[in-house]
Amino acid sequence: MRRLGKGNLEVAALGFGAMGLSSGYGPATEKSQAIAVLRAAVEHGVTFFDTAEIYGPWTNELLVGEALAPFRSQVKIATKFGFRIGPNGERLDGLDSRPAHIKEMVEASLKRLRTDVVDLLYQHRVDPDVPIEDVAGAVKELIQAGKVKHFGLSEAGAQTIRRAHAVQPVTALQSEYSLFWREPETEIMPLLEELGIGFVPFSPLGKGFLTGKIDANTKFDPTDFRNVVPRFTPEARKANQAVVDLLTAIAARLKATPAQVALAWLLAQKPWIVPIPGTTKLHRLEENLGGASVKLTPGDLAEINAASDKITLHGARYPAHLQKLVGR
Repeated sequence: MRRLGKGNLEVAALGFGAMGLSSGYGPATEKSQAIAVLRAAVEHGVTFFDTAEIYGPWTNELLVGEALAPFRSQVKIATKFGFRIGPNGERLDGLDSRPAHIKEMVEASLKRLRTDVVDLLYQHRVDPDVPIEDVAGAVKELIQAGKVKHFGLSEAGAQTIRRAHAVQPVTALQSEYSLFWREPETEIMPLLEELGIGFVPFSPLGKGFLTGKIDANTKFDPTDFRNVVPRFTPEARKANQAVVDLLTAIAARLKATPAQVALAWLLAQKPWIVPIPGTTKLHRLEENLGGASVKLTPGDLAEINAASDKITLHGARYPAHLQKLVGR
């Protein structure tokens, strides 16, 4: 078990990111299979599940709510607000973190999640039109009302985190972090350590790249988000193969898989890091969770870090229109 933040949010070392069951990586998973994967995660000891109203929109919260209803007392559920969604569930341009909207969203999310409290509520992206103090204040009121237990931010910049934390303690920051994207180490992780905020890395397997199952010739479904990610052009994938080769070599020595080594590396960085790998397949779920049992020695970690430092990864992690939403 690991503790996120200074509050009482304790979860198993690896969580489950549910987004890919509904959107992002191609067509939605068939409902009964998706529910089976989520329930298998509980049975394998996962206690922390991540969703958001924009995933679908709405369908992912409905799925998570139905799948976890029989286990609600055993698990912690995190969801997110902040993107604009139309009345019929259509994605709209822009962000909306107005306090009144946050409160409306939470009421709707509670119904979809079949629960009376959200364990961890994140602002999905920083809204430049709403002062972060107002956002934190709205979540503080929801916590006082007993509808939310903990406040989180996603992809926020250092100053925003500091300002929010002064109004309502931030329990966790969710941002991308892996051997495929180490930028948070520079400024964000020292700040989280200073303030006592937990870190929830999404895409801990580099959107699948660190599993070793993707190469320059892989073809993605037309609806797969990776088609528009510069880091996933065939040329970038070919250039970035070096990081997978590094993981594959270490994994062979440890009798593990590249994915397991990538997750073990993340867990070894700080005791307050809880990665949330997602999958649509039971055998991948079991493989990922095996990463928590892989013990990397100080020598292994030094070797991985030294080799990783020499690899220059190619391609931006987001297209320009999404890049401008992060780090604010």
